[in-house]
Amino acid sequence: MAVKKNKNIEFKCSLKDVLDIVGGKWSIPIIYTLFDGKKRFSELERTIPNINTRMLVKELKKLEENRIVKREAFATVPPTVEYSLNHKGMMLKPIIMDLHKWGEEFVDQ
Repeated sequence: MAVKKNKNIEFKCSLKDVLDIVGGKWSIPIIYTLFDGKKRFSELERTIPNINTRMLVKELKKLEENRIVKREAFATVPPTVEYSLNHKGMMLKPIIMDLHKWGEEFVDQ
């Protein structure tokens, strides 16, 4: 019995860790938008409805810290910054696409 309990605890911990990374209100919309490729900050801001600048900055920093998003800054005037998904972020694509499909089928719109 103790083995089952430990496996269950490990499962809950890893699931909690995943939700800590991508469970924010804006994390999945940002990741979903970046599936199309590199985007500048202003493109992300325009593409994601109802997100404010402060929240976009905060979520991008969190996703960058968790190595989901890559930030590339260019020495131009004004400064240019592009965001893209790294390998770890791209591995979320089938999962997020399945969630999208599930939502279209089962969530009332």
